[in-house]
This record gives sequence, structure tokens and C-alpha cells, in this order.
Amino acid sequence: MLDISSKELQINEEIHDKELRVIGSDGAQLGIMSANEALNLAAEKNLDLVKIAPQSKPPVCKIMDYGKYRFEQAKREKEARKKQHVIDIKEVRLSLNIDTHDFNTKLNNALKFISKGDKVKVSIRFRGREMGHPEIGYDTMKRFAESCSETAVIEKPAKLEGRNMLMFLAPKSLKQ
Repeated sequence: MLDISSKELQINEEIHDKELRVIGSDGAQLGIMSANEALNLAAEKNLDLVKIAPQSKPPVCKIMDYGKYRFEQAKREKEARKKQHVIDIKEVRLSLNIDTHDFNTKLNNALKFISKGDKVKVSIRFRGREMGHPEIGYDTMKRFAESCSETAVIEKPAKLEGRNMLMFLAPKSLKQ
């Protein structure tokens, strides 16, 4: 299945239909005519005959400057791509017995990611006997989420999955 924007349009001699509905370069309907008549009409104006609606009966062709049309279409697509913002998921890893300064450093990194519009995945990996104290991990996650509460909301609350505890934070502007 072809994407509409990547599908090549039939132009000039590639059009083999008996009858065509032709639209002039100014947008006026020129009526139904044979492919040869339409090609001659386009050649008189030094323009191309482009099939713009092959599925209709009879197919619709327009007389236009195909090179200019392709250039403008590429320009529009480039503009549309420019306005898109891709949301990344950044990860911040905490430990179960994290010190205050380390906690604040990780917090600042997370706030920086959130201010750029990215989502943040906060994780704690439990090692060895730490598995016996998941409540300490929940407390650390809760403290982290409260510290980020001005700029972020909890998208997915802290949850223990195997040896990892995960929580997802999203910028407030995305959730509202």
C-alpha cells in the first residue's frame, strides 16, 4: 500500500486514458477531452499534464508546472516536519539508600528533562537484601514525585516489577 505523499503522479506521456476531465492552470474546467488533445493544450502553454485524480470516472488531469508543484509540496512537508516535536523518554536511576546531594542532582536532571518537554522514567533497582524493603523504595519515589510536582505530573505511579521499581513523570503541559 502506497502513502499518498510518496505516490508518483502520472504526467504527460504516461497518461494512457481515452477520456480525461481537464482543469486549466488557472483552475477553470476545460471539459472532457482525449489524452492527445489535453497533451497538445498543455504543450501550447509550455506546462505539464498531471493526473491528479486517477480513481474518478473519467480521470481528472490538471495543466500545471509539475516541477514547481513538486518543489512547493516538498517545502510544505518540510515545514510540517519542522513543527513536530518528538517526545523522548529520559531515564533517571535512583538507588534505595540515596544520599541527599545525589538525590538533588538526579532531581535537577529530571527537572531539566521535563522543562524541555520530555517524559522521565524514574527507576530504582533492588539488589540482594534490598528486595525485603520495597516500602523504602516507595518512599523515595514519593519524595521524588513531590519534588517534581510543580512542573510534572505522575503519568504512571511507582510499581515494583521484578527487581525494578518504575515510575513515569510527564510535563504538566502535556497532561492538561
